Amino acid sequence: MAVDEIPVTAYYLEHLTDDDLVFLCSAGHSGGRGGDYRSLVRGRRGGIDGFLDNRDVFEALFSVDRDWRPLVGVSPFLAFAVAVQWAKRELSSTPYVQEWAGVGRRALVFDAARLAEFMSVPWRRLFLAELLASFTRVASGSVIVATRRGPRRQRFSELDPVRLAGLLDVVADAERPGVLRRLGDLALFLTGVFPDYVARRGFGPVDRSRLLRASDIGPGQRPVIGEAPRGPRTTGDDDAVGLLEQLGRRWYRAAFRLLPGPVPANVAVIGEMPQCFNDGRRVLGLIADRFLFPHRDRWFGTGPNWS
Repeated sequence: MAVDEIPVTAYYLEHLTDDDLVFLCSAGHSGGRGGDYRSLVRGRRGGIDGFLDNRDVFEALFSVDRDWRPLVGVSPFLAFAVAVQWAKRELSSTPYVQEWAGVGRRALVFDAARLAEFMSVPWRRLFLAELLASFTRVASGSVIVATRRGPRRQRFSELDPVRLAGLLDVVADAERPGVLRRLGDLALFLTGVFPDYVARRGFGPVDRSRLLRASDIGPGQRPVIGEAPRGPRTTGDDDAVGLLEQLGRRWYRAAFRLLPGPVPANVAVIGEMPQCFNDGRRVLGLIADRFLFPHRDRWFGTGPNWS
């Protein structure tokens, strides 16, 4: 077992339920000793990859020949972990991938090797599985904020980038890295899994301005309401996907700079995302199109629905 696979497997085991482990060991034809499935997964040669790579495990979840169900007694995290692993397998054996090129359009791009390199790092695969699973349970609500006219209620949703960015104005400093990281996650998720929706919906001038202000953040700084954003920002006034890509990189960068050290390996991936954002987005698009489509709404409700 490679040195870095041991901690990676341990992090996977933190997410996997008992039912997940029973499913993995039974579908993968591995018997547990007295029901000690966690020890079996931890001690198997190849770690968790030895189970996620198993074709019987994959077909039990994603085969087109079976009556697909959104949950077959396993957690969303396990299903996504298997999908991520099999995306890695496919990228290692194909010269091209389909790239999102606009609403309802895909183009063949012959640079699968770049994405295969991105997916070769176990921590990045864990990061993508965790990200997808996190959006099956989306938080929303409201917070009370102080204004010149007195307290008011400010609503937020983890699927609404504008409202989520508004939390940066009101949360305590200790909570800012978490909000910034979630903004980066949301930008990556929306541009990877739901790019058509993002492109159709777009952002009006007011929302665009709010998002741009929320990206003008340095270490220890807060966005200044009313301050003009500095420098060029978008790839085009109507390119909502391009805008979120650009902002996602900045949000990840700001989140990582605010994290206290030392940063564990599973969190250190955030520091790579400003440079790897486009690779992550494209891999998520591959996973959504290849394994989750047309069942994305079953995993993620009705998808993004910000107003």
